[in-house]
Amino acid sequence: MNSGTEKDEVKDTAEAHSTNSENTSRSDSMSKDEAKKFYEEKGLDLSPDVPVKPKPIPVFEKSLADKISSKFGNKIHVDYVRADRIRVTTKREDIVDVAKFIRDELKYDHAESVSGVDYPDSSEIEVVYHLGSYTDEKLGRQIFALATRVPREDVPNPGSDGTRTPSLRDVFYSVEFHERECFEMFGVYFEGHPDMRRLLLPEDWADIPPFRKDFKIKGR
Repeated sequence: MNSGTEKDEVKDTAEAHSTNSENTSRSDSMSKDEAKKFYEEKGLDLSPDVPVKPKPIPVFEKSLADKISSKFGNKIHVDYVRADRIRVTTKREDIVDVAKFIRDELKYDHAESVSGVDYPDSSEIEVVYHLGSYTDEKLGRQIFALATRVPREDVPNPGSDGTRTPSLRDVFYSVEFHERECFEMFGVYFEGHPDMRRLLLPEDWADIPPFRKDFKIKGR
């Protein structure tokens, strides 16, 4: 036999399911852009897809995203805003200015890592900086992802082709070795870096960058 409390819990769960089903059905009948607008108007996070159980956009992180949006407008795109996480994409010609703003105005004072993502179908390589803060206590749990994309050469010649982007070495000193690793593993040349040479691969490496998707280990 169910107690009154258990009945209330069942009722609350049913009502919540009904609400979620209504929102999901509504979003399924709309285009992705329409669904994005629908959820944003409700103050809900929509990334990367329409969530089954959407969560409210956190106020603190949204305030940071609003600051950078107000400064740069259509020069940046806020990809998502989540608890302790923000991701912004910008063009490579704007990345230095955006990075300086994140450092000076938003108080992210160092880069924790630099990673690459290979997109051979669109002939692009994405470079992602993961930024954090040692000096601002409010940002202690935060990771700010700053991304850009560069052209991908089908026949790469790292350092002598168009797969290039400005270095952030003079903005965040800690990227010095991370950018070198990204250079040798993905073939992205960071212009302005003071020591753009290999870090991990042997000096006689003559194959394509090994983190590209078309790299194959010989003999397999």
